[in-house]
Amino acid sequence: MGECSTEYRGLPGGNNGVADGAAMATPASLRKVSIVPLVFLIFYEVSGGPFGIEDSVGAAGPLLAIAGFLVLPIIWSIPEALITAELGTMFPENGGYVVWVASALGPYWGFQQGWMKWLSGVIDNALYPVLFLDYLKSAVPALGGGLPRAFAVLGLTAVLTLLNYRGLTVVGWVAICLGVFSVLPFFVMGLISLPKLRPARWLVVDLHNVDWNLYLNTLFWNLNYWDSISTLSGEVDNPGKTLPKALFYAVIFVVVGYLYPLLAGTGAVPLDRSNWSDGYFADLAKLLGGAWLMWWVQAAAALSNMGMFVAEMSSDSYQLLGMAERGMLPAFFARRSRHGTPLVGILFSASGVLLLSSMSFQEIVAAENFLYCFGMLLEFTAFVLLRVRRPDAPRPYRVPLGTAGCVAMLVPPTALIVVVLALSTLKVALVSLGAVAVGLVLQPLLGIVEKKGWLRFAVNEDLPDIGVGHHAPAAAADDEPPAP
Repeated sequence: MGECSTEYRGLPGGNNGVADGAAMATPASLRKVSIVPLVFLIFYEVSGGPFGIEDSVGAAGPLLAIAGFLVLPIIWSIPEALITAELGTMFPENGGYVVWVASALGPYWGFQQGWMKWLSGVIDNALYPVLFLDYLKSAVPALGGGLPRAFAVLGLTAVLTLLNYRGLTVVGWVAICLGVFSVLPFFVMGLISLPKLRPARWLVVDLHNVDWNLYLNTLFWNLNYWDSISTLSGEVDNPGKTLPKALFYAVIFVVVGYLYPLLAGTGAVPLDRSNWSDGYFADLAKLLGGAWLMWWVQAAAALSNMGMFVAEMSSDSYQLLGMAERGMLPAFFARRSRHGTPLVGILFSASGVLLLSSMSFQEIVAAENFLYCFGMLLEFTAFVLLRVRRPDAPRPYRVPLGTAGCVAMLVPPTALIVVVLALSTLKVALVSLGAVAVGLVLQPLLGIVEKKGWLRFAVNEDLPDIGVGHHAPAAAADDEPPAP
């Protein structure tokens, strides 16, 4: 691992005319997220606890489920976290992976990355009200469908959107409280299960009865989105040191948080794969500890989904702010509220969640994974190209591999992407490709809108040089509309 100055100076040899020594766009007073809240924000971006992993057992049985949560972190999570640590500290601003791709492949592909990742994130966020209500519907059957469910989704979205509006530091400390509460019942459930464990139950496998599509999508969904924290890099205190450490601790937290309850649940209760579906951990808690533990798991699931919702919405909305500061979106997306939060980005992300919340769990997971895969291919390409083209650019954290080693590290996750895409249903593939096509057309249309002067676009003049030109003039500070 190589160390260098943590000052964000931009890339040598860029062409946007901003001085290398420019300050970051976000005022230092707003970058208050420290390492502990950041670990929990990453935890909620990626996981939020074992809620939702039950389908892996139902699809493939205990052995493959356990093996998946042991092997996939090595194939996927660790490489993605390493890339995020290097590029997130190389470009510590709110555009995150959009800026990485724009610097390596140009602003057009940077916009496509932003479109696919934002849409994937919003689809992902639409899942959490679904999971929240699925865990509560056994206690409140009316939440299973119809108007009560619709009003519950609307009310939950409104409350959690308000939390995001109040500030990222609020979201970070809420994530800590929710995270502790959400993992405690599984710790207790594991202790209760110890006398009942039968290790032979972990080895059950039937390779002739595996739903590979559901299995891989469940594993992939539960172990990705490590890069999402990069869109909050501009809000982090000393990101050059804090971000890599937080990612390291979060990887351990997430993997243990999956394996511990999975081993307890599959080892202590006789297997019935038909029971292992979304929400089954609450039933397991009742079998092992009684109704009190079931209620605790259900409450933890509800609060965990709240944590995942606010963390994902933060990432999505700050991404839009970062894109606007780079001139990829109209300038009003860069507007901050009096709490320093991206007001327009929050409203856009909340609207997308409401529009997509009627989809089923499996449809949401498959659709977001498809879009996410395309975005990750662009990230992998950008990572290698920046290593080749900008070897001397400041990197407060550097993956301890040469360029060839980095390429070799990316071979297994790239193969996994190909498999996930190949196993997608035709419906999911067509819908997802249609969404990709929208982005291919949307970027030129925004260029026309900018050229005609129908909306104002502006590059924040305080941002460092990343080697990406833009013909729009930088916005003056007093041109910004007042915060609400």
